[in-house]
Amino acid sequence: MPRRKSTETMTLDTEGAKIGEPVPKAIIDVNTASVGVPRQAEHDLRTELSALRKQIDTLQQQVMNAGQSAKGGAGKAIRQTEALVKHHPLSTFVFMAVAAGLFVVASHQLSPSRRRRPSAVRDLGDFYDRLRAGLTRF
Repeated sequence: MPRRKSTETMTLDTEGAKIGEPVPKAIIDVNTASVGVPRQAEHDLRTELSALRKQIDTLQQQVMNAGQSAKGGAGKAIRQTEALVKHHPLSTFVFMAVAAGLFVVASHQLSPSRRRRPSAVRDLGDFYDRLRAGLTRF
């Protein structure tokens, strides 16, 4: 059965949105039963920009402080290393030789196996053998 036509006329709502206004993205406030984006307070662009500039200045200062701290720490490490080498030159040499040897052995273990050893590894092995032979004489 067809619907009955309504004989009542509806009044035009002049309080709502106007033609040409942007359509709200369906923000519904259940407390006031309204649909739409609530009006935002007008913000001064200069105030926001000055706040952003202050934040940028603070971040720049923090980055500079961190850089100076890292630079100071690196300088301290260099001075300590220099002092250690001056006071213990033989121990430093032995430590560097051991570190280089470990590096060579580790790189040899990680590299794909070949028939011949590379010349650097062969030279280091020969040097080690001569060093060991020289120490056994004493």
